[in-house]
Amino acid sequence: MKNIIAVITVFLSVLGLQAQELESPDGDLKMKFSLKEDGTPSYQLFYKGEEVIKPSTLGLELKDDKKSLLDSFEIENTKTSTFDETWKPVWGEQSEIRNHYNELAVTLNQPSENRKMIIRFRLFNDGLGFRYEFPEQENLVYFVIKEEHTQFAMTGDHTAYWIPGDYDTQEYDYTKSKLTEIRDNFDGAVTSNASQTQFSKTGVQTALMMKTKDGLYINLHEAALKDYSLMSLNLDDENLIFESWLTPDAQGNKGYIQAPAVSPWRTIMVSDDARDILASNITLNLNEPNKIEDTSWIKPIKYIGVWWEMITGKSTWSYTDELPSVKLGETDFSKVKPNGTHAANTKHVKEYIDFASENGFDAVLVEGWNEGWEDWFGKSKDYVFDFVTPYPDFDVEELQQYAKSKGVEMMMHHETSGSVRNYERHLDTAYQFMKKYGYNSVKSGYVGDIIPRGETHYGQWMVNHYLYAVKKAADYHIMVNAHEAVRPTGLRRTWPNLIGNESARGTEYQAFGGSKPNHVTILPFTRLIGGPMDYTPGIFEMDISKLNPDNNSHLNATIANQLALYVTMYSPLQMAADLPENYKRFPDAFQFIKDVAVDWDKSLYLEAEPGDYITVARKAKGTGNWFVGNVNGNESRTSKIKLDFLKDGKKYEAIIYADAKDADYKTNPQAYKITKRTVTNRTTLKMTSAPGGGYAISIFEKK
Repeated sequence: MKNIIAVITVFLSVLGLQAQELESPDGDLKMKFSLKEDGTPSYQLFYKGEEVIKPSTLGLELKDDKKSLLDSFEIENTKTSTFDETWKPVWGEQSEIRNHYNELAVTLNQPSENRKMIIRFRLFNDGLGFRYEFPEQENLVYFVIKEEHTQFAMTGDHTAYWIPGDYDTQEYDYTKSKLTEIRDNFDGAVTSNASQTQFSKTGVQTALMMKTKDGLYINLHEAALKDYSLMSLNLDDENLIFESWLTPDAQGNKGYIQAPAVSPWRTIMVSDDARDILASNITLNLNEPNKIEDTSWIKPIKYIGVWWEMITGKSTWSYTDELPSVKLGETDFSKVKPNGTHAANTKHVKEYIDFASENGFDAVLVEGWNEGWEDWFGKSKDYVFDFVTPYPDFDVEELQQYAKSKGVEMMMHHETSGSVRNYERHLDTAYQFMKKYGYNSVKSGYVGDIIPRGETHYGQWMVNHYLYAVKKAADYHIMVNAHEAVRPTGLRRTWPNLIGNESARGTEYQAFGGSKPNHVTILPFTRLIGGPMDYTPGIFEMDISKLNPDNNSHLNATIANQLALYVTMYSPLQMAADLPENYKRFPDAFQFIKDVAVDWDKSLYLEAEPGDYITVARKAKGTGNWFVGNVNGNESRTSKIKLDFLKDGKKYEAIIYADAKDADYKTNPQAYKITKRTVTNRTTLKMTSAPGGGYAISIFEKK
């Protein structure tokens, strides 16, 4: 860290302290802050001289308070600074990250109430972050937020890639439309889910990706979401102004604050190159540094699991079909008839362990191992799981010893069924059980409506729970992969044992009727802006009826596309999600999944256009090997990829996994071709991707 220069504050008002400017380190971005005549804070953002955010107001409306934090402010003082550091993540898309910004902190005073609020702006080369800060003071200590009124005023009717605003789920396909078309498209964008609560016909979720008619890319999100409600966006579609919309609790309140406190950062990424959005580290840089002193136990994982066969309906989580209800500690499963479809049994899990060991995978996930799955969903049942009692056909100790003998770890599964109060009661016991039997990572789930009843997945109470579970797991040296949790906002920098999240529409929906073929060309611009996703790729059999005759779903991707996801959908936690027998049918394609890395020294975004295509190259950590992935949208496309990122003077062997000429995600998804060739940093590859297709390339240094 070093201070290089002081940011020059430009006073635009004859009053001296009523308006200021802040520039990014490279000068491309400029932010203007001012107070309106009634003392309302306002900001404006420009990129290369072009207005990106029109004058937009800031502030918070308080409950049961005669004067909110909206207007009647005076500027008490401003402070500017420059910050420049390079830090090393425990794991990530690159081994080093530069954190370089110019900062403006504006201290506002509300004389009528004698209250202070600080608005802190950080301007990076690729975007703006700002937050509200509530310093310690006598007249603003405990308060309840009725609504945060942060505006993002758009300059035009931009094209947006959006999902419906919802308090409980983000598991939607993306809709592409103009901002003014969101209202008309909203109902069609809402598809059924286990738990969902929309709030407005123009409400959308972040990260929100947009493109202007002039080719500017704009992304709205938040960073460092802690002890605060998740922010969605509500659009005034007449004036094209987005305003923050916080998630309420069971009483309708949107946040309980005890000063000193800060809000999450609100982020605006801007570039005329879509690749810059994918490469941005703003979200991470706005989070606090790592709080875990010894991180030796935190390691990226490539795993397989007893999961897809249940998702498709081939097998079941439940042990028996005889019981209409289960009471833990009372129901005797040794006296009921097994249904014969329960996948989490000792013999079957050993087969997965063998496959993992034979193919170099780190771990095996098993779902449905514990008692309670017979009536786990939709009953608003509090005591639904205890997280330590296995079904009669699952021998925890025997499987631990067997996995250990094969050099494979077991990955725990904790489904809460939304009964969070029950999970917190059992959390220490559950983590102790994991450590006793050698489980170093857990996949947690929050399917269904939340208990305490009336709370939602994204309110302040649940946001605090998710982080509580991660912190508690760190005490036990356990890594967490939370599904159905709040979407990530970069907290993995602070708590790197948060190794994965779902929090979006993942591969499982391909077995629930399918996802749009271009879905994976949008997710990196939206959901992955906040952090990695446990997308569970690698499906080779797209006709789901071949696993379950009663399920006519079709996975809308080619095999080459599925391989590319291991590069384009960044995660330190990568699953080979299909059944072992399907990988055995295509051993040559499966080789890429075995070879691809899960931790990286460098990541380069070669091509990108949301909804159409993404091509990424990543250098495996500690090696000279590279992996390239391309995912393609709805139309066939040919691209030319320069390998100038390779080391000069070195020769490499490239193994290219590409769509065959007649490949198509719907009609011929399993058509692929594999070629090998020698390449150097002067090589250019001409590659054609099918609709819903792509390609994957392994590039190994020649000895």
